[in-house]
Amino acid sequence: MNPQTPFCHNQDCPARGQVGQGNIRVHSRADQRYQCTTCCQSFAATKGTPFYRLRTAADVVTWVLTLLSHGCPIQAIVAACGLDERTVAAWLTRAGQHCQQVHQHVVQHGQVDLQHVQADELWVKLVGRRVWMAMAMAVPSRLWLGGVISPHRDLVLITTLVQLVGPVAAAWPSWWAWMGWPAT
Repeated sequence: MNPQTPFCHNQDCPARGQVGQGNIRVHSRADQRYQCTTCCQSFAATKGTPFYRLRTAADVVTWVLTLLSHGCPIQAIVAACGLDERTVAAWLTRAGQHCQQVHQHVVQHGQVDLQHVQADELWVKLVGRRVWMAMAMAVPSRLWLGGVISPHRDLVLITTLVQLVGPVAAAWPSWWAWMGWPAT
């Protein structure tokens, strides 16, 4: 256990979110717990991860999430591993929420070197209807910056995407150009 990598998760702690400040110490190696010396709160090593308060081994959860991320259906994982379908769905939801939090913290706060952003739109076929999805990604790193969905391919779609990606690019000089958009 390395007390330099975690940070305090207490909302009221002045040292919340600060990594490597020397305010975290090992509270219990057996229980995998740390303690913040600023607010004296202890917390689990898995706090803030999809593994927090799970009784299943992290390796099993990681294995299941890897299968899900590569397109394996939930029913196949349930049949192969003997897990409950609700458990697998809950793990997927937890991992998705964690990914969203990391994306908001890292990407949407401008901590990404954008250099060049490419945006595109495509229509997505749903049951009984079709919607348009506009997406943007940073070209050098292929990092997905965000996407929006609209029932129409119009100015609202592109404006919403620009408002989503704009703050990410705020630290960099930007130039916006579109080809083939009916809104321009």
